[in-house]
Formats: sequence, structure tokens, C-alpha cells
Amino acid sequence: MPEQLPEKLLAVLQLAQRFVASEIVPRNERLAHDETLAALGAEVREAAKAAGFFYKTQPAEFGGSPAGTLELTMLREYWASLNSELTRFIFGPGPGVLHEATGELATQFLIPVMAGEKRGAFGFTEPDNAPRPTWAVLTHDELTLNGQKSYVTGGETADFLSILVNVEDADGAKLGTAMVVVDRKADGVILEDTFRSMEGGGHGAFRFDAVKVPSWQMIGKLGEGMPRALANIGNVRLMVAAEAMGMSLWTLDYLNQHLLAPHRTGSPLGDKEGVRLRYADLRIQAFAGRSVLYRAARRADGPGNSVNEVIAAKVFCTEVAGTIVDWAVQLVGGQALVVGHPLEALYRRVRSLRLVEGANDLLRLNLAKGNLELGKGDL
Repeated sequence: MPEQLPEKLLAVLQLAQRFVASEIVPRNERLAHDETLAALGAEVREAAKAAGFFYKTQPAEFGGSPAGTLELTMLREYWASLNSELTRFIFGPGPGVLHEATGELATQFLIPVMAGEKRGAFGFTEPDNAPRPTWAVLTHDELTLNGQKSYVTGGETADFLSILVNVEDADGAKLGTAMVVVDRKADGVILEDTFRSMEGGGHGAFRFDAVKVPSWQMIGKLGEGMPRALANIGNVRLMVAAEAMGMSLWTLDYLNQHLLAPHRTGSPLGDKEGVRLRYADLRIQAFAGRSVLYRAARRADGPGNSVNEVIAAKVFCTEVAGTIVDWAVQLVGGQALVVGHPLEALYRRVRSLRLVEGANDLLRLNLAKGNLELGKGDL
């Protein structure tokens, strides 16, 4: 295995495999027989709590048993390699940008999130035609927000939004960025549009029209908004990389079975030299992708800055996954284009990964800037 996991994590992986055999596989069969995803997901959630997996993404102060980055990466890759809708219910909700919330902010938002009573959505992206980035005027102990957020995943059904804003005083002087929690039902929060992206995700576009927010709903200190937003995005980028490699593993296993199966030509497709060359290339890329993923995870667990390494993993792994799924469609043929085929669905999902949490070319520019201007990043 390219990840060279320590014995302690291999034991966790074995527990995860037993959990899948007893809790996920039987429910996958029930899902195929039209039992509802919500009902089966609730069962998986309770089973994950009993097995301890649910708490690995939750802080200890909320009863969690937080796992390190390497362990979470290993498990996220494994869950994704099952290509099951039910694995999304295994891990409990994490604190996200609220992880350092205290006082009233913790009482009103963080604690309900950790209990599963409230759900937030992260607002970072703004429309290209926005007249200016979302801003807030701070007067006394109140913020007045104006602006737009265009691609808020899960925003339509969220209880609150955590959004990045530029803060200024009443005279227009810039005070810095802030992450601000905004109640979805607050006056002036307008859901302008809802839409679904090609992989099936639901999103919302919001406008903020003179929304009044008490200053205690600001996460951390004034001026910390952008670093907090980027730290949250960085954590998600490594998760995306792990899921991309999990998808790659599932695809290669599916392709392996297809290439060894009987074919109308009289011999398996895997007997053909041209097919073997393509298949070998895909396995080589998967090996390289997993090596990048696990090295980045180890770096993120260690001291120092790992932003560039996480960027490298997100870019490389999502592009490897895109290549693997694309060639799998090509080798399986026309049946893989039919709506409902597992490769058709996976093709749509994997394409979105090159855009989520930072478009890959934008991340390339960020990586170059981090190295050339800030001296960050290792090879």
C-alpha cells in the first residue's frame, strides 16, 4: 500500500471494514429495494455512534474523539471507495469555522450544530458582476451587512450562514475582514435563487440588504476573517482529495472486473494490448495520487504550514480521478453514458471536484505565489 500506514491506523481500517460489512452493505441492498435514504441514513448514524466513527470529526469538549488528519484522510478515502450514498452519514458534524466559538456564539450556534439541532452553510463565493465584495459597517456593537454570496452549498435548507465580509467603520475606513454568522431568517437575508449542480449538490444565491447582526456573531477577532475562511477551506480541500482517490479506487476495481469479464469479441477486453496499456497508466496515476494524498495528510498533521502541500494534493488527486473515470467510461463504452449507470453518475461527480473549494488553476496560482513570494511549500 503506498500510504504505509502505522499499525494503529491499520487496526482502525480493519474496524472500518467490519463496520461496512455489517452496517453499510446490507443497507445498500435495502436502498436498492426502494427504502428511503433518510431512514437508512438515520440507522447508519446510530450505528456509527455505537462504533465510535461518528465522533471522530467532533471536538473532545463536545464528547467527540477527534482523529488526526492522517486517520480522517484514510477513512474518507475508504468511505469514498465504496461508492455508496450511505457513507455520508458515518461521520458526525464538525464545527467548521465555528471551532473556536465561545460565549453566546457557542451557545446559539456551535452547540446546536454539534448536537445535530442546527445546520450551517459557508458563504465565500460572490457573483462575477457584484459591484463590490460583501461588506459590513460596524457601529457600536452592531454590523450592518450588504452584498451577495452566489454559491452557498446547502444554503436553502441551512439555519444560518457563516459568511466572509469586509468590515469598515461609519466613515468608510477599512477595518479588516471577518467571518460573521447570519441567521437565515434575519430581516434582509434574501434567498434569490436555488439551483443544483451537475453532480447533484444543492446551492443557494443570497443577497444581504442592510442585515443587522450583533457584533458577538463575529467569529474571532476583527481582521481574522480571511485566514479563518481559508483555514476552513484548506481542511475541506484535503477531504476532497481523499474522496477523489476513493472514487478512483472504486473505478479501477469496477474496470478490473469489466476487463476480465467475457466480451462479445470472444476474449476479454483485458487481453488486448492497447487496453492493457491504458489500464496500466490509470493504475500508475492512482498510485501516484495516493502517495501525494497521504504525504500531504502527514504534513498537515505535523508542525508548520501545509497550505501548499494541501493545494498540491487537491489539484493532483482531483485531476487523476478525472482521468481515471473518463478513461473508464471510454473503455466500458456506450453503456457507461446511460443515465443511472454508476460511471455516468461518477463522471458528473468527479468533474465538479476540480472546481469546488477553489478552481484548480486558481489554486495553481496560489501555490506559485505561496512559494515565490512567501517561501512556502516543500517538494
